[in-house]
Amino acid sequence: MFKINDNYLKLPGSYLFSMIGKKVNAYEAAHPDKRIIRLGIGDVTQPLVPAVISALHGAVDEMGDTATFRGYAPDLGYDFLRNTIADNDYKARGCDIGADEIFISDGAKCDSGNIQEIFSLDNRIAVCDPVYPVYVDTNVMAGRTGTYDPQREIWSNVIYMPCTEENNFTPDLPGETPDIIYLCFPNNPTGSAITKSRLQEWVDYANKVGAVIIYDAAYEAYISREDVPHSIYECQGARTCAIELRSFSKKAGFTGVRLGFTVIPRELKAGEVSLHSLWARRHGTKYNGAPYIVQRAGEAVYSPEGKAQLEQQIAYYMRNAAYIYQGLKEAGYTVSGGVDAPYIWLKAPNGMSSWEFFDYLLEKANVVGTPGSGFGPSGETYFRLTAFGSYENTVEAVDRIKAL
Repeated sequence: MFKINDNYLKLPGSYLFSMIGKKVNAYEAAHPDKRIIRLGIGDVTQPLVPAVISALHGAVDEMGDTATFRGYAPDLGYDFLRNTIADNDYKARGCDIGADEIFISDGAKCDSGNIQEIFSLDNRIAVCDPVYPVYVDTNVMAGRTGTYDPQREIWSNVIYMPCTEENNFTPDLPGETPDIIYLCFPNNPTGSAITKSRLQEWVDYANKVGAVIIYDAAYEAYISREDVPHSIYECQGARTCAIELRSFSKKAGFTGVRLGFTVIPRELKAGEVSLHSLWARRHGTKYNGAPYIVQRAGEAVYSPEGKAQLEQQIAYYMRNAAYIYQGLKEAGYTVSGGVDAPYIWLKAPNGMSSWEFFDYLLEKANVVGTPGSGFGPSGETYFRLTAFGSYENTVEAVDRIKAL
């Protein structure tokens, strides 16, 4: 008789955003007269910019012509996109990253889940707490996290690095030595950022203990402060200890288009084994490449027109973030984030739990956010709001909350 991967059975409940969706759908069904404003899931609302639309149309036309039609994409990505990324995201910032070290994919979420496949099951992971749930959940599915303690909401074989108000929501170096360290900056969910000098400490630590850092930089386009690095490869020594994940979803509004990439330097090795070659083997075996038309759209992101148009779009979302931050602060909430990231992190009032505050906002203000406990035990009593809504909805949502 066939058997299942029973590690899936260890996962508590549903995926966080599936749980939120079910709750909101049930409320809407019971209250069809209410207008819900969603500031929970980090999905963009503004349309693709003209430069990207033009590139998509052009690529679609090419696919309709025998002379320019393309079938399977190169599994590691088209050279035109890999070279463009290397020049704009890395060489322009003084980072020594070559085009052949960039692996094009359909998004950072998939890569952050799939990357653990190239590591042994006896590796111990360290994660920020709170943090994006995919890092832990995919390691649970693989069988790397041990047993779950439902009372403490932690896994026995995971090293949790609390990110709290006391340490400005950035983790301290762990007391136990991990093999794999997940870092996400600017951070989802707290909206916190890390300075270059602080990130350099993590790189030095990883090289010292022989750990690898999986660095999720999906929100780097929202960085506004000079001392906050856009890439971990701005730090000395990162080529021997770090993998970087990037996304076009929030940078260019590609949540429904799907495009991302992973960077693995050739110097990054486990003994004599190159992680670059392992990921190339995995990528080539399990992936047929992002579509040509999507990769042409990604190339347009770096055109002069694309850069200018996306700068305006990011400013639009950060205007929302500033409005949420200021409005909630004026209303007496303890808030952070919203400077280098499109997320606001706030303390639930009156001793409410995260889910209690979720229900309270949904019922009393008809506003949807994300309970902090869904991101890890240190997220309890906190709450995340996203700046990806329309400006009009953002203003109305904040005004509703302030009126409670």
